[in-house]
Amino acid sequence: MADTTTTAVLETQQIVNDILATIEREREREIISRRFGLFERKETLEQIGELLGITRERVRQLEKSVLTRLKYSAEQGDIPHVLEVETKLVDILKGMGCVARVSDLSAVVTADNSRLEQSRVSFIAQLCPKLAVINDDDHYHHSIALKQYHDEEALKGHVQTLIETIKKIGAPKPIDHVAAQAGIEDPKHAEAIASTSKHLATLNGRWGLMKWPMVNPKNIRDKIYVILHENGKHMHFNEIADAIKVSEFKRKEVTTQAIHNELIKDKRFVLIGRGIYALKEWGYEKGTVSDIITKVLKKAGEPLHRDEIVKRVLKSRYVKETTILLNLQGKPQFKRVAKATYYIAE
Repeated sequence: MADTTTTAVLETQQIVNDILATIEREREREIISRRFGLFERKETLEQIGELLGITRERVRQLEKSVLTRLKYSAEQGDIPHVLEVETKLVDILKGMGCVARVSDLSAVVTADNSRLEQSRVSFIAQLCPKLAVINDDDHYHHSIALKQYHDEEALKGHVQTLIETIKKIGAPKPIDHVAAQAGIEDPKHAEAIASTSKHLATLNGRWGLMKWPMVNPKNIRDKIYVILHENGKHMHFNEIADAIKVSEFKRKEVTTQAIHNELIKDKRFVLIGRGIYALKEWGYEKGTVSDIITKVLKKAGEPLHRDEIVKRVLKSRYVKETTILLNLQGKPQFKRVAKATYYIAE
């Protein structure tokens, strides 16, 4: 999502130090720096209260009071760097769809995009009058939006609209299709909104619900399914393993043996040749070559010429014609009833 062409690295540590220096009381500086994780990991109200010898509620009150004062001073231009940084962040966010995860925005404006840098970017954004910060929870990623287009409530409303639209569509689709169905004119804007939701995911250019394996494969079997589905035709298990290694999956360290084992176990996959697998949903059925010949003859309900049998079996199995003929001529369940014509023995 990050538009690296507009990269503008911020000296976040210096900016944060200068902002904290405007807070007169050391205890209040300590609360802000620890609550936002500006120098170390973020701490809870209880942890800070225990450290400072005050109650959890008192820590919360002081945090709220200090933030209110800082935001007011920032609006008046009395907090160093804030308005200058805000101008940069606004420009960058416009290029990212007007909203972005903190991690994506930090990747553009900081040197190493560490958790520490992300915490500092979030803190600075809290003080920018034109920006809205959406905190991380079970439903949303930690994100920053342009207030001109989204306050927190409006953004969450747009996210819910996208979720309901994708549910209605019922299958992963490109973001321009989703945006059109949701009534959002700009697909890039729709994609930016979708990226803030923990209930939506994207893979290979298509968006869907997080619980859908096609956009969020959670195990090797799901990844195999995605690879076969994307390829649209049968593949050897070695080809599947190679495809996973160069895919967009988050985790792609798999062995060829592990791939083969999962192909054997999962009913979604059908062996149709030596090491070659296809999806059952494509109309393939499990069974040996002789099993397929039997099904072909039963379905026909009449004797068939061997060439026709070969033709029909090859629709279900990726094997040599000689393999089919050997099964046809060598298995007792098949009876020749005329020249090169076979049926099932009584």
